[in-house]
Amino acid sequence: MTKKLSKLEDILYQTKNDKFTRVLYTRVSSLEQKTDRQTVNSSSYDLVVEDKCSGSIPFFEREGGKKIKTFIDMGCKLELDVHAIDRIGRDLRDVLNVIHYFNTKGISICFVSQGLRTLDEKGEENPIAKMVYAILGVVAEMEKRNINERTREGIAIAKALGKYTGRKNGSKEDIHQFLSKPKNKKALDYVKKGYRNSEISKITGMSINTIVKIRKYGCAHA
Repeated sequence: MTKKLSKLEDILYQTKNDKFTRVLYTRVSSLEQKTDRQTVNSSSYDLVVEDKCSGSIPFFEREGGKKIKTFIDMGCKLELDVHAIDRIGRDLRDVLNVIHYFNTKGISICFVSQGLRTLDEKGEENPIAKMVYAILGVVAEMEKRNINERTREGIAIAKALGKYTGRKNGSKEDIHQFLSKPKNKKALDYVKKGYRNSEISKITGMSINTIVKIRKYGCAHA
């Protein structure tokens, strides 16, 4: 069994001795979920970094992601394994940005369940991996369009049947109702934690205008 490393000093020591630190990154969406499926062979790693958060939160804004980035920025030599691509994130752009960052640092990510490695033995970008990312990008864009199309069709059908419950023209929503919506409450939590509007928009998918409104009303009624 490999001895687990917990301190930056330990990892820097390994780097100084020209040794790579094997890191396993895991993520589940809630505190109640377990990472058992992702950590079956965790005993063979020097360090296991775990996040319990939504995949919509950008990788480098998570506690585990920040920790790994700190190691890299300090010059640590890492080998990073992740169970699957979706553990890095749900937003394809963020996933690609993360992979690009690791590639520029000469660190290969191995997506275990997919048998995919971002860099080859020479440290060059894996052409097969690039092809997979391109396909994922097309699929993600198609799915986004399909969802939007199904939403429009659903609203049109509901209107035809007289069941559409969208807000009537001229109706007003009070501030309490606005701030009580689950998604708005979540955004307000990020506001209180000091997140910028652009960061909250990226995490939640909400428009900047809505977040500005949440910030304005939320701070006024704090």
